[in-house]
Amino acid sequence: MYFQNELYVNDIQNISKLSLPWEKLHNTSVLITGATGMIGTFLVDVLMERNLKNGDGIRIYALGRSEERAKQRFGEYFDRDNFHFISCDINKGYPTGIHFDYLFHCASNTHPNAYVTDPVGTILTNVIGTKNVLDLAVESHARRVMFLSTVEVYGENKGTVERFRESDFGYIDCNTLRAGYSEGKRTGEALCQAYRKQYGLDVVIPRICRVYGPTMLASDSKALAQFIKKAVAGEDIVLKSQGTQYFSYCYVGDVVSGLLYILFYGQDGEAYNIADEKSDIHLRDLAGLLAECAGKKVVFDLPDAVEAQGFSKATLALLDSSKLKSLGWTAEAGIREQAEKTVKILKEGR
Repeated sequence: MYFQNELYVNDIQNISKLSLPWEKLHNTSVLITGATGMIGTFLVDVLMERNLKNGDGIRIYALGRSEERAKQRFGEYFDRDNFHFISCDINKGYPTGIHFDYLFHCASNTHPNAYVTDPVGTILTNVIGTKNVLDLAVESHARRVMFLSTVEVYGENKGTVERFRESDFGYIDCNTLRAGYSEGKRTGEALCQAYRKQYGLDVVIPRICRVYGPTMLASDSKALAQFIKKAVAGEDIVLKSQGTQYFSYCYVGDVVSGLLYILFYGQDGEAYNIADEKSDIHLRDLAGLLAECAGKKVVFDLPDAVEAQGFSKATLALLDSSKLKSLGWTAEAGIREQAEKTVKILKEGR
């Protein structure tokens, strides 16, 4: 398991004990792209916990570009028969000769610096990479594909709705560098619908709000990730705007439990927002919360030119998660409790 911290282990165990039809995964093969990312790592730990404690016999194929990073995150799993690491850039091809029952496409650039420094890769992972995953699913006669999408497909909320439902869309200026991520995800969703129609694939699409948690990458440049890293280091929290942005957030464990509810209960072809209304918060208040947690203060600092290009133009992005809740999902706790827990886990992990 990535962390041996008691709080993290409790999270993994609690999700693995959810009252879900786990028998659907018994003795199946599951592919997870982007397996060493924030969500992928947590998902792998949950499924491995099911194998360890419940004997589910899930064959987990963790796909990523770096075996070194995979060994850092999953070192103890490498010697187990039901864990397999696949070293592959999903944009350049996909593994052959393996049948996958379920595919989670989690691979994606997901933070501002990556959007700016690797804009082509940002788009291609959500377009070419998604095509490769869908082709692999067709070859495997897969039972279900899950394409992880994002709140950013909704674009800017011009005040026409309070919360984005799955049928709503805002404005995206496609003629900007920053648009590569949101437009790539929109195209990825459209590809999923095309493969459903043309090849009969079963696909579900979780649209995930801003995510945080102890499995975040050290390179993560999102505002909340920066706040958390400062809090862990015992430093002042740096806010690079006035902090008036009002967003939905969700702890990584709650995101993974949401993915499982969608996997088991979601309707083919449907999108589902994953967000926790208890964690809706203005950015300045979020900075203050982490500063309080660290016993420090909030300081303001303007972003440099590279950072500014990667920032979202959205200032209001709240998600309506009632569709997911109708499947039985609920978030465990609000953002204060989960953010403080994240800081505690990472402090011990250091």
